[in-house]
Amino acid sequence: MTDARDPDLAAADPEVFGLIDDEHRRQRESIRLIASENYASRAVIEASANALTNKYAEGYPGRRYYEGMDFIDPLEKLAIERAKSLFGAEHANVQPYSGSPANLAVLLATCKPGDTIMGLSLPAGGHLTHGWKVSATGIYYNAVQYGVRESDHRIDMEQVEKLAKEHRPKLIWVGHSAYPRHLDFEGFAAIAKDVGAVLAADIAHIAGLVAGKVHPDPVPHCDIVSTTTHKTLRGPRGGLILCKEPHAKAIDKAVFPGLQGGPHNHTTAAKAVAFKEAASPDFRDYAQRVVHNGRALGEAMAELGFTLITGGTDNHLLLVDLTSKHISGRKAATALNRCGIELNANSIPFDPRKPFDPSGIRVGVPSVTTRGMGPAQMVEVARLIDKVVVQAAGHDGEIEEDFASKTKAEVREFLAAYPAPGL
Repeated sequence: MTDARDPDLAAADPEVFGLIDDEHRRQRESIRLIASENYASRAVIEASANALTNKYAEGYPGRRYYEGMDFIDPLEKLAIERAKSLFGAEHANVQPYSGSPANLAVLLATCKPGDTIMGLSLPAGGHLTHGWKVSATGIYYNAVQYGVRESDHRIDMEQVEKLAKEHRPKLIWVGHSAYPRHLDFEGFAAIAKDVGAVLAADIAHIAGLVAGKVHPDPVPHCDIVSTTTHKTLRGPRGGLILCKEPHAKAIDKAVFPGLQGGPHNHTTAAKAVAFKEAASPDFRDYAQRVVHNGRALGEAMAELGFTLITGGTDNHLLLVDLTSKHISGRKAATALNRCGIELNANSIPFDPRKPFDPSGIRVGVPSVTTRGMGPAQMVEVARLIDKVVVQAAGHDGEIEEDFASKTKAEVREFLAAYPAPGL
């Protein structure tokens, strides 16, 4: 029962309540195509917003620094067991606050400052935390970056092998934030074994596809696997580290006390719910539909004259070069957002433009797939994207208010048949 002295949010803080309500409406009324976003279920949202946020729980189940763990310990154990079962892992740490802290924990567990690490470069589709120069991972470690071939924009495994033999890294990252093709975990494992490197897979973007059995599985080939729990996995914003047993103690020590204090127990609960959902047949069907929708959207955009990096996609995202459309990625993304279509500007491999105003856009289908759309609807999504891009390109990126209002209304009408879950 709610205490009379404790009003609900609408009464306690109408300003914050109004902003949250506005965001709910925006998520309902936008075609959300940001590859790293999704819709969590009502169960996940409910699990992440409750009195568990009141409890401190530094340490691990059975080894805490606080009392009152009667229900926190069983909850975290449940999340751990569900994560291990879902991915077939020997060990799981469910405490990382998000993906970047998880990756820092992996490095803390396996490397010393100054050690050499390797990862896919940011301009080639990699992630900041894989050793890019402005990240702590590129500042505190000697980071070597591999890339993609200029001919087809695929990861150059010959270059990976050459660099690994030349630099003998302590750790090799395999993973991405904007690479539309399958990852060759087995090939990376052979290279890592040859040079004595720890192989760490960052599957933040594709965890749901791995769980759904529609993407190659890193767990049998990699020493350590890190991920976020949102994105394609459709859980709360949080992180997860899986590893083989020899790395378990080092990983746990790196997370706590190495980098973090008390875990976010409400998020742990929501992770447990998400892992259960991801183990269901319905989720496997969802993952398959994500792949189908990604291909369908790519084909539809190609027919409309868009240039797809690598020529298409194997996963949930498309990387699109807008050079032939005579507009920058930033101007296109801004114009699309004004019209109710949400995606992000993104650099393309060998991009001649600056990162903040790049040549490309990144387009993802996890959210629209969660809303129940299929390949037929991807054709309409492509048409709407093209309509706005053509209009913006013809006016130096500018969109007239009347055009934006009419397109937003068209988007809302299109979305009416596909309600947003959890909202």
